[in-house]
Amino acid sequence: MLSAGPAPREASGVGWIDARGSAQVAGREIGGMVYVGAPPRSRRYGKPENAFIDPNRPVAANGGDFAGSGLSYWPNFSEITPVARATYLDWLAGGRNDRNCNPGYMFLYFYGLERRYFVDEPSRGERLEIIAEVRRLLETYGDNGSVRRYLGAFLDAAPLLIDGGATLEPVFAPQGHEAPLAVRVAVGRRAASGEPLDADWLLSWLMSDPETRLRTPASRCFPEFRVLFRSLFDARYPGGLKLRRPKRALSPIYRAASGTFEVNLDHAAAGALDVSGFSEPLRIAEEIAAEATESLDKLSRYLGRDPEGRGSLEAQALLPRDLWPHFPSAGLEALRGWARELINAGGKVNVEDALARIEGARPDRIGKRSLIGAADTLARLSIGLAPDPRYALRAPRFGEPVILFDLPAGVDALESVSAAYQPTLISLALGAFIAHADGRVAEDERVALARRIDMAEGLTPTERARLAANLDWLIATPPDLSLFRRRLADASEESRREFGMLALAVAGADGVVDPAEIRALERLYGALGLDPGGIHRELHALMASQEPVTLSRPSMRQAGYAIPAPPVPAQPEGSGRASAIRLDAARISAVMADTARVGAVLGGIFSDDPSDDEEDEPEPPAPGDPRFAGLDAAHAAFAAELVTRPRWGDEEFDRLAENFALMPAGALETINEWSYARHDEALIEEYEGYEVNAAVVAALGA
Repeated sequence: MLSAGPAPREASGVGWIDARGSAQVAGREIGGMVYVGAPPRSRRYGKPENAFIDPNRPVAANGGDFAGSGLSYWPNFSEITPVARATYLDWLAGGRNDRNCNPGYMFLYFYGLERRYFVDEPSRGERLEIIAEVRRLLETYGDNGSVRRYLGAFLDAAPLLIDGGATLEPVFAPQGHEAPLAVRVAVGRRAASGEPLDADWLLSWLMSDPETRLRTPASRCFPEFRVLFRSLFDARYPGGLKLRRPKRALSPIYRAASGTFEVNLDHAAAGALDVSGFSEPLRIAEEIAAEATESLDKLSRYLGRDPEGRGSLEAQALLPRDLWPHFPSAGLEALRGWARELINAGGKVNVEDALARIEGARPDRIGKRSLIGAADTLARLSIGLAPDPRYALRAPRFGEPVILFDLPAGVDALESVSAAYQPTLISLALGAFIAHADGRVAEDERVALARRIDMAEGLTPTERARLAANLDWLIATPPDLSLFRRRLADASEESRREFGMLALAVAGADGVVDPAEIRALERLYGALGLDPGGIHRELHALMASQEPVTLSRPSMRQAGYAIPAPPVPAQPEGSGRASAIRLDAARISAVMADTARVGAVLGGIFSDDPSDDEEDEPEPPAPGDPRFAGLDAAHAAFAAELVTRPRWGDEEFDRLAENFALMPAGALETINEWSYARHDEALIEEYEGYEVNAAVVAALGA
């Protein structure tokens, strides 16, 4: 029995039941969008059309063949078993979305949809309904490769028959062995008419080409990548990209998934020329895409660590500046206001409060990765954070402050500094340590330390601003002896002696060394395992007077060192320098010039903080293969096997993982996280199997 609406009617020949109709077959009422009736013979094979539900065929009382054992590769309602027919009808009546059923039942239904669309020439409205239904099926059953292939081909070709193809939209993923038909038609029409190609269609052409292999940021950060690609393209080609005119017309054919018909779509693709042989536009697109993915590397790595982090302050701050207007963030603007208020009040804030404001939660520990993320986030707002853990002698601890300050506008990258930066920072750290020797930092000492930043050569304006903020932090939170002892524990005696000389020169940079500073130097020498007597020998060489003097170790009863001549002028009351040693400014300058070299050598010793996050510490090399240092033995061996081939099938990958006693999904995540950390890209990418990233393999030397 058939019904076009609420009232049933007798079946009469062949009938298409539309979306608002229903049919009763074998005691089941099924919805529309199906053919019900005696099937015609296929002109191609002479068999009954497989898109039709023949109500005269026997149907079992109960279905249950969910595995599809009664189906063939191209199922046909007239030929499948009665139990399979019952299962199919139950599937239709039950909502057509039961994923427990074999996809073959879905294909039986789809055969009718594609036949109606391409053979019967329905109305525009009905075509749109069918497209929507096929999209629903693809979302429901898209984990099946055959479903993706055949339903994707339908959705590629179907828009050509609506409004003359005027509704074609860009496609940003490959769908088969050639670019999707919608892309070829849209680009081919522009090539034929001389209309320039815009950014979206060029990107669509590139990303839908099956030979294209873009880096991870293009997929992981696609919304941002698309906008950035468009911005870069428009800057290069403000009027669009002109294509030369191809010689051949495009002649597409739709081959039905049912295997029962083919449709020549020349009329639907009218005006399109064949651009399949063009390579220059794709080369241009690859260049622009490479620039865009490089700009999105930081954001991509962040989202690789935290896939749910999009929209967070840290993720927002990692956007290239050109994208800020396209992805506005109220949270980032609120952070700017908060930081601006702090800077106006002096810039000092407890480190845990700063991290809580930026990360949205109070931290359990102060780690290097969190501090770097905070520094990068603030830098995008032209605000600096000191100390920056990439160069600080140590990271701030709970309860200690950090300093917020103004950075020059447009500073995005904080990873690299000039050769003069680290020696100057070490000099400031030593100066702050010595200045604290008497329990407070006098204003003249602060001014003298700040002058070192002004006098240092080779620093950029940004570095001077950063060093000034670090000086504020060092005065508020001076480095202690344990820091120097820990950092220089494994250094050679010569390096430790040179560091001691640097400390002495820093103490005498203002031409005066007072008793408290000498006591601080003695403690430092002792911590470094150096002979404190070396301080007195060096002081003798640097003194302003060359007359014989007698130096003795200070004691509790001794106010300072007696200098016979020239006499020391009286100092202001409370200066603490009435018994200080005066040094020759020219000699100090000569020593300081040499300490720039010493500082550069010692900079390597202070380049990494032993208190960094565990995940940031150097990892021991994996046993056996040094290419995969940082991976455990099983994952390293698995990775070594993977890089021997450019591609692995799903089953091959799973079997290989099992050989190393690894879970495939977990192993993939572990290896790719390791690869992101070292090479900024995934080693293994999932795409109809598993592909090995050739760029990472080249970097490994595999």
